[in-house]
Amino acid sequence: MRKGLALSLALLLLLGMTPCALADTSDVADASQMTTVEDVVEAGMTPVYAGSLADGEYPVTVECSSSMFRMESAVLTVNDGSMTATLTMGGKSYLYVFPGEAQAAAAADKSAYIPFAETEDGAHSFTIPVEALDAPVPCAAYSKNKEQWYARTLLFRADSLPMRAFREGFFTTAESLGLLDGRYTVDVTLSGGSGRARVQSPAVLNVADGKCSAVIVWSSKNYDYMKVEGEKYLPLPNEDTAAFETPVLFFDRPMAVIADTLAMSEPHEISYTLRFDSKSLEAAP
Repeated sequence: MRKGLALSLALLLLLGMTPCALADTSDVADASQMTTVEDVVEAGMTPVYAGSLADGEYPVTVECSSSMFRMESAVLTVNDGSMTATLTMGGKSYLYVFPGEAQAAAAADKSAYIPFAETEDGAHSFTIPVEALDAPVPCAAYSKNKEQWYARTLLFRADSLPMRAFREGFFTTAESLGLLDGRYTVDVTLSGGSGRARVQSPAVLNVADGKCSAVIVWSSKNYDYMKVEGEKYLPLPNEDTAAFETPVLFFDRPMAVIADTLAMSEPHEISYTLRFDSKSLEAAP
């Protein structure tokens, strides 16, 4: 295979073509050599670029198209209009990553590869550029054992960042909408978990002193508390189902929440997102 690659390179030079355009396909894992590929980008996601974020370091949730690319944690660094993420891996199976497609990685010079760094605990980490949150980030990973590049797609979730990470004016709020104190209804969409849970929509929205809260009514009574930004909220008195009044931090983007369910063998916190549609706001009767 290597001899064939050398002959192909020589032929390209004779034809006046650049050799860097040729990748050794044996260095790239094909579909039969990879686990099931997941689509990590959700419908309706809008990319969030560095210009919308304040400079700093933030823990960030990263989803990957392959379960074989296991990350223990990730930290997003925003600096002067650009973003990088340091991924701490759950194993030592990869020697390099490449910010791009696997075919491009196989054709690239080794100087373009990103090698691992070893943490104080002996784990491997990689620091990669991030063009945008809530958008697919192609990344190739080079397996130490297989000696091949594997195609990966990463998604850095904007809804996992604390609100302090976003610049003023980024979110649609009661103030930016000019909402007067009072009672409204608003359409709410739930995502996350197993996909079986539901919440009542529209929900009742209360605005007081410019701050919003919504009554979240679940389809099941098996929830004993919710959390928003680390604050715990207990259920309202209701025998038929679980209902909570929680803050609405912003509209028109997924807002991360946690709900603790009693439906399993033991209590279990589940991560969800709620999206409140500002265009659906109506004064409540």
